[in-house]
Amino acid sequence: MKKLGTKDIKVLIVFNGVVENGAEKDPDFISEAEVRKMATFVYDAAVAEGYAAMAMPIFDICRDIPKIMDLNPDILINLCEGYRGNSQDEMNMAGLWELLGLPYTGNTPSTLALAQDKTAAKAIFTANNIPTPPYEVFSSVPKNTCLEFPVIAKPAREDASLGINADSVLKNIGQLREKTAELLEKYKQPVLVEKFIQGREFNVAILGNCPPRVLPVSEIDFSRLGAEDAHVTSYEAKWIEDHPLYKGTPSKCPADISFKTKKALGDVALRVFRALNGKDYGRVDMRMDDEGNIFVLEYNPNPDISPESGYCKALKAAGISFGDFIGRLISDNLNGTENENKKNVA
Repeated sequence: MKKLGTKDIKVLIVFNGVVENGAEKDPDFISEAEVRKMATFVYDAAVAEGYAAMAMPIFDICRDIPKIMDLNPDILINLCEGYRGNSQDEMNMAGLWELLGLPYTGNTPSTLALAQDKTAAKAIFTANNIPTPPYEVFSSVPKNTCLEFPVIAKPAREDASLGINADSVLKNIGQLREKTAELLEKYKQPVLVEKFIQGREFNVAILGNCPPRVLPVSEIDFSRLGAEDAHVTSYEAKWIEDHPLYKGTPSKCPADISFKTKKALGDVALRVFRALNGKDYGRVDMRMDDEGNIFVLEYNPNPDISPESGYCKALKAAGISFGDFIGRLISDNLNGTENENKKNVA
């Protein structure tokens, strides 16, 4: 075993290259393009920690895989959030590293697939008695719904808040039909509609693996929004920096909550992480109603780890430097800790 933290360890940071094919004109393209900034941040941290680091965008696997094999890295830091503009290929990129026998950081293909398929994830939550909002799935425009309004509609198989906008919280069947038609046309996949939980929104970051650790809880601050605005973390609020919703929905970490609430949120987050066989790092998004009931919205595997991200805020609040975080990802996966994690979860 090579000594960690020296130039002997060859670290290759891989991320999805941005292919300009017209999609870049869509606002949804912003989240994909941001991955280059994240890769630069990770590269700088790895170099500062003393690793022999390289970074490589993946544009064409037929061309790029031979290059990777020639580089012969000891480990990949996997930042691929899709392939050639298709976010649903995120799981396939992780699967490719497994087929090539290359150690890599982050969640496994099966976890990435389950987390992205929100309907499948919610079924797993329900089977494990993990609270999640009531929901329906529509492959066509609904005539009606058994859910109580307000509801929120979103693509069933996307991440990074794609398809969730300021007008995604719906108050009546007319709005639901209109929004469902819009999402079906744009994303070409079923639409998940769930009861909108009025209340507070929390993000709980988890650092794996043996055992996984809950980092300080973060809360989305909706106090700057108007009474008519939907209190929801939309795509605009996450990615479009000059948008009023981005500026009006800052996160606070650690959240101003009681020890009891913090423990309850952490316990639920760990149950989600284990139910989906999470690995290395992830984030669980939850809402809590006025009565203190917790509802899991989704598990975000391999969340954004750029400097201003919620995950980095949680690391900082926990007293963990970003360099130490990167070092832990590398050492865990070089030493096979992730395999022990799989055994513990099985």
